[in-house]
Amino acid sequence: MTELSAPPVSTDNTQPASHWWVVCLCAGWCGTCREYRALFDGLAAAASPYERWLWVDIEDDEDLTGDLDVETFPTLLIGEGGNARFLGPLLPQAAVLERLLESLRASAGRPGTDPQAQALLARIQQAHA
Repeated sequence: MTELSAPPVSTDNTQPASHWWVVCLCAGWCGTCREYRALFDGLAAAASPYERWLWVDIEDDEDLTGDLDVETFPTLLIGEGGNARFLGPLLPQAAVLERLLESLRASAGRPGTDPQAQALLARIQQAHA
């Protein structure tokens, strides 16, 4: 797992109530993933300081992904604080990921509904606490 960006540590009360997590689930053998990596890294470099961007190889990090069956690459997990907001495949295009993030930010605070996504986000957050 590669952590591309991490939120700053704050000792005051000025940081947002929750951080966003943007996690790409890919595989080292996947050509689409290798091509998507540069795009993902570029978006991570330009991200808000209150976002964590992680690249997770589903085979190297089996302890995190558990029994999740990733059928299509890239698959993204996006969380708001401890709330998984999205888990699914995404077209490997910057504009598609940017639109998804804008949409999720606009509806901040809505609860997640997928227990598998919630469990995955919890394992990833625990590994990066």
